[in-house]
Amino acid sequence: MENTILKCENLCKRFSKKQILKNVSFEINEGDILGFIGPNGAGKTTTIKLMLGLQSITSGKVTINGFDIQKNFTKAIEKVGAIVENPDLYMYLSGYENLKLIANLYKGIDENRIQEVVKLVKLENRIKDKVSKYSLGMRQRLGIAQAILHKPNLLILDEPTNGLDPEGMKEMRELLTDLAHKEKMAILISSHNLAELDNLCNKVCIIKNGEIIETSDITKIKKKSNANFIIFEVEDTKSIKTIIKRSTIIDEKQFKIDTKKEEIPELVEKLVENKIKIYSIKPEEKSLEQAFFERTGGNIIE
Repeated sequence: MENTILKCENLCKRFSKKQILKNVSFEINEGDILGFIGPNGAGKTTTIKLMLGLQSITSGKVTINGFDIQKNFTKAIEKVGAIVENPDLYMYLSGYENLKLIANLYKGIDENRIQEVVKLVKLENRIKDKVSKYSLGMRQRLGIAQAILHKPNLLILDEPTNGLDPEGMKEMRELLTDLAHKEKMAILISSHNLAELDNLCNKVCIIKNGEIIETSDITKIKKKSNANFIIFEVEDTKSIKTIIKRSTIIDEKQFKIDTKKEEIPELVEKLVENKIKIYSIKPEEKSLEQAFFERTGGNIIE
């Protein structure tokens, strides 16, 4: 049985007469990395603030490790780490000094734990340097080190890869995957970088206009589609459009067609009759971005 770490049930938030969230419900289990995505103004940041107790809940419930955040805030929040927007760092101090300051806020964080976290985020060689000399990726990793010092089992991150170069994103992806798998953390990531989430998350929650429109495994979300494209790899696509008029040419070796599985033998027969050599046939793999735009109508992402 999966261990549920975070559970949101029918969360509603109202500002004056405006309803911001409407019955938002989803959960995250131990070891999950959940991508929390939605168009501009969908309610992602508001939901995160309600989870962390930074705003009051109009109605509904947030439970973390079995504790209701409204009824027992201290117990609910004690195993939560979070970075909302940018991590708070003292630039004129070293990375180590920043971690020591955070360690002093908690009981029982000794030198061994600090060194363990430094190793986890791979800052061993630079931890004594001033943060002002760190790259953006290093600062993000130091921020995560701060957030996990007290051994949380839930990590909430808002745009953790924002502004990172490809190398920084790769390092962040490896770090978060390690935390989920080796440390058994449940991780929620709100991000506009859908390509990065595609490589990172095992689950996705899509929110639009304050309502959850889908929560599922990322593979299931990407498989659901209005179109069923099949990709053909052939020797040459020059004459394909004359043979199969509704095909779309991808490149000189590949074309795709929106078709049903039952129609594939007929298409193969047609190609063979026209002396087209076929090397492979496979369903098109949809990206998270494509799936997102289908669900939300192509809205701009925050």
